[in-house]
Amino acid sequence: MNDEHKVPATAASDKVKLGAAIVLVIAGVAAYYVLGGSEATWLRWLAVAAGIALAAAVIIPSKYGRDLRQFWIDARVELRKVVWSTRRETGMTTLVVFGFVVIAGLFFWVVDLVLAWATRHLTGQGG
Repeated sequence: MNDEHKVPATAASDKVKLGAAIVLVIAGVAAYYVLGGSEATWLRWLAVAAGIALAAAVIIPSKYGRDLRQFWIDARVELRKVVWSTRRETGMTTLVVFGFVVIAGLFFWVVDLVLAWATRHLTGQGG
C-alpha cells in the first residue's frame, strides 16, 4: 500500500491556465488605456470585455473553473435553505429597531446633559 499523496497531473497546467487568464485580463485593461486617446469608447470597453471573455474561456476547463462552478452550485443550494421573513415580520422588526434607536437617542441626550451640567459645576464655568 502506498501512503504518498498523489498530486494531480494537471496541477501545473492549471497554474499555467490561471496565469494566462490573469495576463489576459490585464491585457484587456491595458488595451483600454492604450486605446484611450483617439478611439471610440465602445472599442475600449470591447477590449476589456474581450480580455475577460478570453480569460474565462481559458480558466473554465481548469480545476479553478470547476471549483468556482461547484461553489456557485453550493451557494444556490444554501440559498434555497434560507427561510425568508414575511412582510409583516419585516415591518415589525423595523419598528422595533426604530423604537430602540429613539430610546437610545433620548438616553444619550440625557446623559450628555447630565455630564455637561456636572462638568460646568465642577469646573466653575458657565452661568
